[in-house]
Amino acid sequence: MLQGKIALVTGASKGIGRAIAVSLGKEGAHIIVNYNGSAEQAGITCKLIEEAGGTCESMCFNVAEEEATIEAMKNILEKHGKLDILVNNAGITRDGLLMRMTDADFESVLDVNLKGAFHTIRVASKQMLKQRSGRIINISSVSGIMGNAGQANYSASKAGLIGLTKATARELASRGITVNAVAPGFIETDMTDKLSDAVKENACKQIPLGKMGRPEDIAEAVLFLASEKAAYITGQVLCVDGGMAM
Repeated sequence: MLQGKIALVTGASKGIGRAIAVSLGKEGAHIIVNYNGSAEQAGITCKLIEEAGGTCESMCFNVAEEEATIEAMKNILEKHGKLDILVNNAGITRDGLLMRMTDADFESVLDVNLKGAFHTIRVASKQMLKQRSGRIINISSVSGIMGNAGQANYSASKAGLIGLTKATARELASRGITVNAVAPGFIETDMTDKLSDAVKENACKQIPLGKMGRPEDIAEAVLFLASEKAAYITGQVLCVDGGMAM
């Protein structure tokens, strides 16, 4: 399905990012596994991609840092000559009640979750315009649609990512480039594993399907949007949330 495609997945060392990278790699895309933490975890992602029959390489840079991102993107384009798929998945949380939230906690979340996507898109879009093709998929959240108490910074960043998706989709559509967002709901990840059983049970009561999703559920949605099957879809937000944000 994606043979010969070059794909960059940010924040791909674990969780949803890892599932996305493996899914795209399994379908033939060469994956650039971005990470800004554990090289060991990024290595595990690469191993899983290779075990699935795909090819990959890992690259460490912080998408929140403009110069580092520009340099990394430049290296990708010099090595491969193109970039077909960009998945902006890198994200962090600094949860807390708004009245107690520091400027640093607010800004750091927006720097990674929103500005980080801006940094990668700005470089990638120039190349994709030359190619007259490309797929950009931003990983937002139902928190950016519904809001979530204790996550003013995270909700704002993910809502901003939806606005960035729609604006970018309008700017790039004439060159055959699609830009969409996927909004995960309550997904089984390392982050949710730390929650108590009581919190998980209460969260599931708010989900019409009555259960948490899997990282693979998000990966399947991304795979669809990255494929030719979604060639006539742009500027959309696909909620993969068991019905939470209906």
